[in-house]
Amino acid sequence: MKTQTEIYEKVIEGERLKQEEAIKLFDEDVTSLGFLANEVRKRLHPENIVTFVVDRNINYTNICVAGCKFCAFYRKVGSVEGYVLSKEEVLRKVEELVSWGGTTLLMQGGLNPELPLDYYEDLISSIKEKFPKVQIHSFSAPEIVYLSKIENLDVKSVLKRLKDAGLDSLPGGGAEILSEEVRSFLSPGKCSVKEWEFVHRTAHELGMTSTATMMFGHMEKPEHIIEHLERVRKIQDDTGGFTAFIPWTFKRGNTKLDFLEEASSNYYLKVLAISRIYLDNFTNIQSSHVTQTMQVGMVGLHFGANDLGSVMMEENVISSTSYKVNIPKVEDMAWAIRSAGFIPAQRDTYYRIVKVFQ
Repeated sequence: MKTQTEIYEKVIEGERLKQEEAIKLFDEDVTSLGFLANEVRKRLHPENIVTFVVDRNINYTNICVAGCKFCAFYRKVGSVEGYVLSKEEVLRKVEELVSWGGTTLLMQGGLNPELPLDYYEDLISSIKEKFPKVQIHSFSAPEIVYLSKIENLDVKSVLKRLKDAGLDSLPGGGAEILSEEVRSFLSPGKCSVKEWEFVHRTAHELGMTSTATMMFGHMEKPEHIIEHLERVRKIQDDTGGFTAFIPWTFKRGNTKLDFLEEASSNYYLKVLAISRIYLDNFTNIQSSHVTQTMQVGMVGLHFGANDLGSVMMEENVISSTSYKVNIPKVEDMAWAIRSAGFIPAQRDTYYRIVKVFQ
């Protein structure tokens, strides 16, 4: 096992860390990790630009059979509070996104047994027909796996049909922690770790991009976090299909895990920094202003992140907890990035620069 100094030297010199070395980083102070992660960010992004996207998160249904312990958003089948948005309602929301200057449509919902694959195909193709320039970044791996099971189709066939209908890329949602030890307790009704990995590998094989995410700060231990990072790093080695890594923390309120203490901002920044250090094959790491407040999100830009997430027109999932989500405007996001010492730039789904704010 290498010493602390040797591990630090490896990071500075751009060498890849092993899992056991990364686990040792959890014992380090957060400011030292921030320094190391910031050095990695500067090496990858010497232009000092920090990006954000203008998007809309449309939750097309809240009916879900997964029953995840951390979720305050879902409703059971038959609940009077359950809903499915009509195609007309979704199109109206997309029209508002376009008029607002947005480029990305994020659609996610529950595992709803009443929605067949052709519902999704019709919805996507209708959006693309009316708004061809909107990038549809939608449907997490659990949704894809669930569709494959209720339709009795393989995952590749489901993804190909959705892609043919107009799906551009997949969000990394539903990953939580990619460790079966954690997942079997946290979200046993969702797809397995291997299924999540297979969905993203298959999407990449079909020429689609996706993001990798991690929701932490609940039942996991440091070794579970590193296992998660190792899994997505291995996929990226093999496919190169991930555009970004996005970690965020569990929020209490109306969940089955409300007995837990939420992770501190200090711990969030530590995990963010370790993620930047370990994921040497990821170009982009996102800081979460949604779960951490804009102030902490800005600090995260000095802990390895080069992206501040999105200016969302709509957010329903985290807002279902007791946490109050503040959605910034474009000018607020640009101000925050500039105040943190960086050049703000709007990007699209693929992290291509749309506009630089001088």
